[in-house]
Amino acid sequence: MEVEIWSDIACPWCYVGKRRFESALEAFEHREDVHVRWRSFELDPSAPPEREGDSAASLARKYGKTREEALGMFEAMTQTAADEGLEFHFERTRGGNTFDAHRLTHLAAEHGLQDEVKERLMRAYLTEGELMSDATTLRRLALEAGLPEAEVDELLEGDAYADEVRADEATAGRLGISAVPFFVIDRAFGAAGAQDPEVLLALLRRGWESRSPLTVAAGGESCGADGC
Repeated sequence: MEVEIWSDIACPWCYVGKRRFESALEAFEHREDVHVRWRSFELDPSAPPEREGDSAASLARKYGKTREEALGMFEAMTQTAADEGLEFHFERTRGGNTFDAHRLTHLAAEHGLQDEVKERLMRAYLTEGELMSDATTLRRLALEAGLPEAEVDELLEGDAYADEVRADEATAGRLGISAVPFFVIDRAFGAAGAQDPEVLLALLRRGWESRSPLTVAAGGESCGADGC
């Protein structure tokens, strides 16, 4: 069963959603038969390499809040994250473009390390205050997550996987995904937002139960365990 998750590295609810999905998957009876694919989604594709000003001021401008109200939103989000075992430090976050970070997640998929790279990037941004547009930072994080040095260098020096990032975002548009995280099972069922683990577990079970049974045309010659 294929589970695709659209998310952005700079999205706190995406990190919370990742933890909640992991809890749901751990409780799922057929978890060994689930393949998870992280899909790219930029909350702000036009973002500069790094935004000026602190994160609270940026949030206040975005939602028409006062700085104090924005700080309150951060405090509530930090507590929500802590409930999932995550440590957020919004006072450290450095907003900016995440396109190159998304390209790294596509390289990671080729090596079976997509979850590890996604985890490392999210922790770097939301906990450690790393800048996701900085090539030196991305290189270090990618190597820490286990990606091969030569391929990371080649990616960061060129435009590898740029088309794949844009394809993910185009698919999101066709599927009507306008906010993340967004979970899709076999392109048949979806769930928007960082749902509770119980909701995501129910989605997994629904997807499993709805798989189309194999239709077999019988009668042809064949070989089996008892011979031909």
